[in-house]
Amino acid sequence: MTSPWVADGTLIAGGKTLEYACHGPPPADAPTLVLLHEGQGCVALWRDFPKALAAATGLGVFVYSRAGYGRSDVADLPRPLDYMTREATGVLGDVLDAIGFQRGVLVGHSDGATIAAIYAGSVPDYRVRALILMAPHFFTEDMGLAEIARTKVAYETGDLPQRLAKYHVDPANTFRGWNDRWLDPAFRDWNVADVIDHWRIPTLAIQGRDDQFGTLAQIREMETRAYAPVDTLILDDCRHAPFLDQPDAVTDAIKEYCDRLLQIEAAGLIGA
Repeated sequence: MTSPWVADGTLIAGGKTLEYACHGPPPADAPTLVLLHEGQGCVALWRDFPKALAAATGLGVFVYSRAGYGRSDVADLPRPLDYMTREATGVLGDVLDAIGFQRGVLVGHSDGATIAAIYAGSVPDYRVRALILMAPHFFTEDMGLAEIARTKVAYETGDLPQRLAKYHVDPANTFRGWNDRWLDPAFRDWNVADVIDHWRIPTLAIQGRDDQFGTLAQIREMETRAYAPVDTLILDDCRHAPFLDQPDAVTDAIKEYCDRLLQIEAAGLIGA
């Protein structure tokens, strides 16, 4: 990155060139919310949420596209079955270092929430003070796999490739990198819930009651396993993307959660 905090650009992480965008104050001036997108997401598909989040919280907001997404370099296919773990332990730290991350919160959605969760449970990083996880998944569920299979049919028979092409430089690389892994028969046994046992930071978990890719069993897994506090927000009239289906409720909840974290940290009860 040519500058530690400019509106948009590229950085190198995990051997790939990744696009990014940022809003609000730089890491030297305020904590940073780092947004990690879903399995078909990218910088652009967060839409107005990052800007709104920066305005509401007064914090810096950094969002980037992983390899295979948006205008970042394409991914090497086929992805390994543990691609989310590799992303967490092999790439995310490079991204945080590249932006001069000093302290803040990982805010993930779907695959991005899982990557954030794995990072917090696998990589000692005092800079990460909390997690905000929207629609995370820690294990496969039959209903989620069935929805992913339906998405494959939509890709092969409908206009989904054209719609993805508006946002991703190589829509086939984007879609196959996600869909092929989730529908691999060996992926049915995928389970990373043990990372929850190693969290030592608080978490805000957000999920739509009508999420088509996962049930509230994912939320219960955090509530029953986490050593650190887990707050939950379950939203009615909300499917897999809470920040799109209920943007005001999600923005308000994140603002209140971050305000509380900063108050606790200022009192010397967490952080350093």
